[in-house]
Amino acid sequence: MKEIKITEKTYNQRVDKFVRKYLNEAPLSFIYKLFRKKDVKINGHWVKENYILQNGDILRIFVTDEQLSEFNKPKSVEDLKITFKIIYEDENILIVNKPKGLLIHGDETEKRITLSNMVLSYLYKNNEYNPNGEGFTPAPCHRLDRNTSGLVIYAKNLESSQILMDLFKTHENIHKSYIALLDGIIDKNGKIEAPLLKDSSTGFVKVSSADRGAKKAITEYELISHNNKYSLVEANLITGRTHQLRVHFKYINHPILGDQKYGNFAENKLFDERFNYHYQFLHAYKVVFDDVPGRLKYLSNKCFIADLFSKDVDILKKLNLNLDKLS
Repeated sequence: MKEIKITEKTYNQRVDKFVRKYLNEAPLSFIYKLFRKKDVKINGHWVKENYILQNGDILRIFVTDEQLSEFNKPKSVEDLKITFKIIYEDENILIVNKPKGLLIHGDETEKRITLSNMVLSYLYKNNEYNPNGEGFTPAPCHRLDRNTSGLVIYAKNLESSQILMDLFKTHENIHKSYIALLDGIIDKNGKIEAPLLKDSSTGFVKVSSADRGAKKAITEYELISHNNKYSLVEANLITGRTHQLRVHFKYINHPILGDQKYGNFAENKLFDERFNYHYQFLHAYKVVFDDVPGRLKYLSNKCFIADLFSKDVDILKKLNLNLDKLS
């Protein structure tokens, strides 16, 4: 039998999720068999899978020493070179500036060199993360494409993660802005309202007003500057759909430069040949909080900015595009 005391770092989550993380090598069938056999108890009482852990609870998992040894495997943290820039950090959150080309989570092409692994390596060195403890594993609270740079917020504890993920999900009391370099000339501010539909088999997103399942999507943008070929804009997400900015700007015939999925491929090739630039020119620039609840209340009315990386700034200078009107 294993006894675990629930703390402020681990409470307010479903007990089955906690047990799955603790017995990290156990198959799901074994985890739910524990619950069916009433081998998971809180404060001496059997609980169902959806019980929400409370601070101070005593969790007992009735497994043998052999099962515990087999299913609770120690984890390690690799010592990785840090390529992100830290924008802000406190005991609850870490805000970083992610470079282009870096995955947040691993996929079939890369599992080791990821932003999340770098963050865990950084926090481990600072004694803020124990991979073999019973606490929360720091995690990003929103997504950012591999080839998009900019601001990513990590939560260091469960309560902060739940607060931030709820803000990003509802888009209430939080506002995200991006800098985008577009193909073609835009001479005024604008608003794009076009519902989006994602093909789950291909990952491709399209504008669709007729298909059932299409989701409302709204983007507002402000012109920063333009030359005789390109336009630099600050785009504000009113909704937060997958690939929203990339698809919306394609929809108005001003795709983002370098976008290999939705862009102008001929123009992308010329841009790459001139600047050796293999990514979409899209940067998560700013996040503004309104009213934030709970332990993150101190973030209310705060603004965080992730500056463009030097290569992006150099390209804009060569194109005679300035950032003076950036808010």
